Amino acid sequence: MPNHPYFRATLLAALTCFSAIGLSACGPMGPGKLRNDQLEYSRALGDTQKHEMLLNIVRLRYADPPTFLDTTQVIAGYSVSKSVSGGFYAYPATAVGNYLFGTGTMSMGESPTFTYQPVTGQQYAENVVRPISPTVIMPLSLGGLPIDTLLRLTAQSIDGLSNVRGLGAGPFGGGSVRFYLLLHDLRQLQVAGAMTIRITTDPVTPTDSKKNGGKSDSNGGGPGPERSYLVLTSTSESNLLAIQAEVRRLLHLDPTAEEAEIVYGPYPKHPGQIAILTRSMLAMLTQLAYEVEVPEGDIKAGRTPPTIGQVGIENRPEVVIHSSKEEPDGPYAAVSYHNAWFWISDRDFQSKLAFTMVQVLAALAATNHTGGAVVTIPAG
Repeated sequence: MPNHPYFRATLLAALTCFSAIGLSACGPMGPGKLRNDQLEYSRALGDTQKHEMLLNIVRLRYADPPTFLDTTQVIAGYSVSKSVSGGFYAYPATAVGNYLFGTGTMSMGESPTFTYQPVTGQQYAENVVRPISPTVIMPLSLGGLPIDTLLRLTAQSIDGLSNVRGLGAGPFGGGSVRFYLLLHDLRQLQVAGAMTIRITTDPVTPTDSKKNGGKSDSNGGGPGPERSYLVLTSTSESNLLAIQAEVRRLLHLDPTAEEAEIVYGPYPKHPGQIAILTRSMLAMLTQLAYEVEVPEGDIKAGRTPPTIGQVGIENRPEVVIHSSKEEPDGPYAAVSYHNAWFWISDRDFQSKLAFTMVQVLAALAATNHTGGAVVTIPAG
């Protein structure tokens, strides 16, 4: 009869061998890491950009220059080492430990590399200082973004009707009540589907050439420059017709006009145009900065001017940014600055939406970028 300890030893030795083979035959860790890391790095990059934007708004409120740092590359590096050894003696003994032995080790390390590039020089001028074209801004309303919030953020004036300004414009920023009445009417029409934005690259017509002093913007009959139009769509509802008539009056349009070209500037150059004097990202962030709720002690000490109030029908800033001495619990975004916390409530959807629009506009203003952050995750 075979010796039972012998067979038990043989069996245990075989299991050790199989374990070693299985450990060495494990598949690569890259694919599994890719599934997890793509989401985690995307989330981390988004949170970092959100906090950077909030910090720059607060810095501007205290007369500190904003600083923008682009994440140009992320490399997620991993290292794995495995070691297995074992053996057995094929003869009976008094104890299994005398003829069966084995060892195994495994270690894993992570060493991600991040590459940053400060936004300076020409890139800073293009991304931060230069006004954003109305042709870039207005199509955002086609995606469902509220047109009143969009224009409150980006427009300094519309056909001479002034939005609030930052420092030096008085306690209410020098804004016009009619500006906000216009935005209120446009939002009502947008919700009801009685207004839209039309984007075209059609060649300039002879009529348009006359408006431009006989000069055509078309290039040999090819597509012309991208242009945007405010379109008041047909409706049979009397209240919407009345709102459309009020919009035409405020914008100095013909009472029967169905659409009007949107151009950049303080006033329209030709009849039938709507002139929007748009802001740069710097002007937009500055305006938000002077609406931040700051500690009263900082105002009394002269560290920052008083908060700008709201005009007319508006009763709150575009983005409500609170301040407190203690770190808030579960905010949407929060940053620490000079022994105080500044934060946006996670329960304030209107502020969160407006803040997201600011980040989208910042991405659109980045015309000089060579590309976004490159995330490299080993997959083998």
